[in-house]
Amino acid sequence: MAENGSGGGIETQWWWWWAMASMAQLGWGVSAYKRGYAGDSRLMPLKAFAVASLFLGSAASASIASLQASGIHKVQDFVDLGANIRTGIGAPPRVAKD
Repeated sequence: MAENGSGGGIETQWWWWWAMASMAQLGWGVSAYKRGYAGDSRLMPLKAFAVASLFLGSAASASIASLQASGIHKVQDFVDLGANIRTGIGAPPRVAKD
């Protein structure tokens, strides 16, 4: 557990849960894909949709895990990251339009 900078509460490391969910969904999707389809042909579109949903869910879970692990929790964190990258490569800062 780590200290939460706003309010002094304790914050757990949730990104581990997202990473485990991603691995489980990816494993389940690969397993379902390798098994192929056996059964009533009218249900094939349903199985294809279910397997595709597992792969999409895995990608979404992995994305959340990577953002949580890197410390990006709010949109402002993305804005700050972009400003730091622009500064690092020597590009002029963006000016907000009113």
